[in-house]
Amino acid sequence: MARTDAIVLGAGVVGTSVALHLAKRGLSVALVDREGVGQQTSFGNAGIIEGNTIFPPAFPADLGALARIALKRAPEANYHLSFLPKVLPWLMAFRAASQPERLVENAHLIRPLFASAVPEHEALMKEAGAMQYLRKTGWLKVFRKESSFKSLQREFDVAADLGLPLQPLDAAGAQALEPSLAGVFPRAVFWPEAASVSNPFRVTLAYASRLRALGGVTVSGDARTLHRKGQDWRVETDEGGVDAPEVVVALGPWAGGFLRGFGLRLPMAIKRGYHRHFRGQGNATLARPVLDADVGYVVTPMEMGIRMTTGVEFASRDAQPTPVQFDRIMPRARELFPLGERADDKTWMGCRPCFADSRPVIGRAPGLDGMWLAIGHAHWGLTLGPATGRMIAEMIGGATPFVDPAPYRAERFTG
Repeated sequence: MARTDAIVLGAGVVGTSVALHLAKRGLSVALVDREGVGQQTSFGNAGIIEGNTIFPPAFPADLGALARIALKRAPEANYHLSFLPKVLPWLMAFRAASQPERLVENAHLIRPLFASAVPEHEALMKEAGAMQYLRKTGWLKVFRKESSFKSLQREFDVAADLGLPLQPLDAAGAQALEPSLAGVFPRAVFWPEAASVSNPFRVTLAYASRLRALGGVTVSGDARTLHRKGQDWRVETDEGGVDAPEVVVALGPWAGGFLRGFGLRLPMAIKRGYHRHFRGQGNATLARPVLDADVGYVVTPMEMGIRMTTGVEFASRDAQPTPVQFDRIMPRARELFPLGERADDKTWMGCRPCFADSRPVIGRAPGLDGMWLAIGHAHWGLTLGPATGRMIAEMIGGATPFVDPAPYRAERFTG
């Protein structure tokens, strides 16, 4: 293949967005993935563009919740015992990052990027002819315990400081938004500035199609073949070697091992998650994603049916799937929403790449000239894909990024 201006490794929504933004700035781009566009982590998620995000998920502070998780009875989390020694240092760092003062500090650091999430997606969707997938209907979080709702006061205060709207509701107020929900909860919160998509996979495909229309190429190749060739980077693909002075690593849960091969060690962990699709009973429908906060799952309307996504599972990335959380979730889920029969015959599993402070790494790879990182997006790969793509493209092009990149630099881990 001919020499390009930039190689992007990883064709999930983050890598595809990076490649598209580079092409929009007139660069020749090769988007490389061994599985194809949107086939891995980006395929399965709740479809939420979380413009409302303030606090990331936190380490459980409640001893009862910790005990349920330890005893493998918690619907919101599961683990493989053999994996715990490997992930324990990360869990301790995650616990430290979950202290109240750190959460508030982090909320202010990440807010500019999350505030751009919905408009950046909307801009790309208009260009890519994908607006039919976008719903600007917010999302709803329901709470079965009054204590859980009251514990949100700090988050409400930060939301007020940041000018982010929210609507506390009782069960009747929530049912006015979602009439098919049963009133098994006393309180809810509606976040109107969130959006969602009805098919995340199709959105990623639309971004890739727009990339190709701008002259970019999508090719099959293995990122592990990346090596130096003179002053350039080269990756081997099914269509031959591709050379470029710049390479962007957007490999999601494969990024950690890949970067270790270049001597760069970043403390990234994997959270696995699962989804299944269901039909609604009778005329039961949803207009937006709904989080059952005290149980630990999301139900969200998709083109394929009602998608249920589980909480987290700590296990080796490539270990056999163990979707036991569905057994814990299903009785409670059917209390809340009249789920019918399965609309699929396969349980999907994916891996979320996470840093303990819940911020992605976006920017230069320390010590590796011409290499850029767009990794560690945790629960927000879909949310932050276009914003990340714009930031990386602006930095590669020598422009001032529209969001301050300082909170996302890899040097916060490498010194």
